[in-house]
Amino acid sequence: MKIIKLNAIDSTNSFLKDLVLHSDLENYYTVVTHNQTNGRGQQHSKWVSKPFKNLTFSTFIELKNFNVKNKKYFNFAVALAVFDTLTQNNIHKISIKWPNDIMSANRKICGILIENTFIGSHIKNSVVGIGLNINQETFPNFLPDASSMKLETGIHFNLDYVLEQILNNLKKRINTLEALKFQALEKDYLNVLYKKNIPTMFKNNQDINFMGKIIGISSLGNLVVELEDETIKEFGVKEITFL
Repeated sequence: MKIIKLNAIDSTNSFLKDLVLHSDLENYYTVVTHNQTNGRGQQHSKWVSKPFKNLTFSTFIELKNFNVKNKKYFNFAVALAVFDTLTQNNIHKISIKWPNDIMSANRKICGILIENTFIGSHIKNSVVGIGLNINQETFPNFLPDASSMKLETGIHFNLDYVLEQILNNLKKRINTLEALKFQALEKDYLNVLYKKNIPTMFKNNQDINFMGKIIGISSLGNLVVELEDETIKEFGVKEITFL
């Protein structure tokens, strides 16, 4: 796989998406930067990362005859690749917060942004952006729940080595995906899903708080929640917030 290292850039996802438009890239082509000045996260949020302390990178993934109806399994594969890497490095109490944030206990350690290109009913390729907090030990006041691999272990990690681990795990999980082993991916994902089967307070997009229990992921990739009255409801990414 080809890895391009940049000293500083606004967004690795934006840079790589532009490359995709103008170049014929090999699979798993990766752009990594020491200093991402305008990182993007889910729902137009920003990813803030201290220069030279963390991994901020994007990887191009070309899929073969992958139907969009199976999109959630691609999401599972990417999140599990990061989960696998953190587990290999003895980071404890790791879980995946739907759809694809990675948590250490109740603190966020990694964010993932997946941007797909479609042809008809198929996903042609994806640009997968990953921001993983590795050696950063202090965070701004507006990120009170952030953590890093070093904060969790006291160990200073080699960024290049962790990047290699993630890319190797990503290949393994995508191989599982392309072998159509969807049930295996879903089982692994649900086994480590944050707050699964635990009564949790949520807020909907009408700013109404309610109690519910996560019981799964729907075929559309929505969060399936059992409410206090035992009714089952699905929520999309912009429709529900953890409290």
